[in-house]
This record gives sequence, structure tokens and C-alpha cells, in this order.
Amino acid sequence: MLLLPSGPTTAFNIREILSMGHNAPSTAGDVPADLARLWRLPTSARRGRPAELDVERVVGAAVDLADHEGLDGVTLQKVAQTLGFTKMSLYRHVGSKEELVELMADHATGSAPRLDADGWRDGVHRWAAAIRTRYAEHPWLVEVPIAGPPRGPNAIGWMDTFLRVLHDTGLDPRTKAGILVVVSGYVRNAILQSRQMAAGRSGTGLSQSDVEQNYGLALAALVHPERFPEAAPLFAAGAFESEPGEDPEEQDFVFGLNLILDGVEAAIARGTR
Repeated sequence: MLLLPSGPTTAFNIREILSMGHNAPSTAGDVPADLARLWRLPTSARRGRPAELDVERVVGAAVDLADHEGLDGVTLQKVAQTLGFTKMSLYRHVGSKEELVELMADHATGSAPRLDADGWRDGVHRWAAAIRTRYAEHPWLVEVPIAGPPRGPNAIGWMDTFLRVLHDTGLDPRTKAGILVVVSGYVRNAILQSRQMAAGRSGTGLSQSDVEQNYGLALAALVHPERFPEAAPLFAAGAFESEPGEDPEEQDFVFGLNLILDGVEAAIARGTR
């Protein structure tokens, strides 16, 4: 499924909730506690003063902490201290660190945008650009492990938006789901690669264009056509050099995405014959 950060699977599958339609669970008592908190289902009213702490406050504080210190910097103890409560107070609203991370990921991913696209291909490009932007706003999202299919309402919203883009393609649901997996996986891997490359050149003062040009020049003297008949022409032709003002990362991303969409276009053509 959609390769967005997700949490552990439960006995109550999110697909079951969606298939219930108007009969979907309306209270937290109908589903496991972690899933109820993820979907912010109403809980039974408690007597006495309103709680000073709730899921939204806990998750908001944890996201702020991750934005400043990275995912490794988020602990239940730190979140509790930020809010002025004890660590034990958090367990009333968040069952575990793993659950907190899932809540954080769905919160940070946010609502999917409305895509006014000119056809399915443009729609996928817009969808990919939108999720890349969201990851750029919260870089730690790419560090969240994918433990299963997406379960949160925001993640399902991104899924739904993607599938709407493919609505008029004539593709069957299983094929659409497969395309979603491929595209979301490609975007996530591209973001991760970009972060790793940025970390690799940290402190050097070099841009990605500089790194690739230096790479091409250095290897051109070593990669001889007698030994590497197919690779050598790449270096001889300056394939790793960029024109002034070009962004090699963006070019590579668009190129790779277009290759995937060429395959989708072929699948659509086969289905309409």
C-alpha cells in the first residue's frame, strides 16, 4: 500500500472500517484504543474537570520536538517535560513510543491537497510534488519505519487523492493500488537519497552539481572503454555535468517519475484495446 509512515497492524484492519460506510465505528469503544486515538474517535464522557492534556497537545509537542531535534530526539520523557507533565501522564493519551510516532507521522503528513490537474499524468506529478513538499517541511518523516499499510486518516486521504487522479484511466482497483505503491515508494526513496547525499557533502560547501561534476571528471581518467565499454562513454560525454542553473536532483526525480508513468501509460493502453 501507500508507502507513508505507518504503525503496527491491529486485529481491526482499517479496510474494515472504510468498508462499513455509514455503519463505521463512531466511538473509541468500537475499535482498538490506538486506532481510535489515531482517528480521534470520541471517547465516553468522564465526570469531573476536563482533562488538561489530550492527544492533540501530546502529538503537537512531539512533532515540534522532532522538527528541531530529529526523530531520535523524541522520547516520552522529553515530550512530557515540554508539556509540564510526568511521563506517566502521557500513557493515558498515548499507549507507547511506537504509537506516538505513528500519531506524529499522520499529523505531520497533514491533509492531502486538492489537485486541479490536467489529466492523470499531470495529477501524479502534482501529487508527488505535494508529498515531497510535506516531507521537506518535516525531514524526520522519512526516518519513520513502515510497519504496515497506512492507517491514519491523513494517510488514507493521500491515498484517496492519488486514486482520484487515476479514476478515469479505466484501470482496475488492484492495478491502481500497485501504481500507488510504486510511485509512493519512488518518492520516498528519492527523498531519502537526497537527504543522504546532502549529509555526505555537509561542510564541504559543494552543491550537488559540484559533486557530480567532480565525480565525472575524476572517473573519466579511470574508466577506459577497453575495460568498461558501456560505462566509459558516459564519462567521456560529460553526462554528469549540469548546465548553469540546472538542479540535477530535480532533473533526476522528474526523469525517474516519467519512466514510471510511461509504464502506467502502457498499462492504460493495454486495458483500452
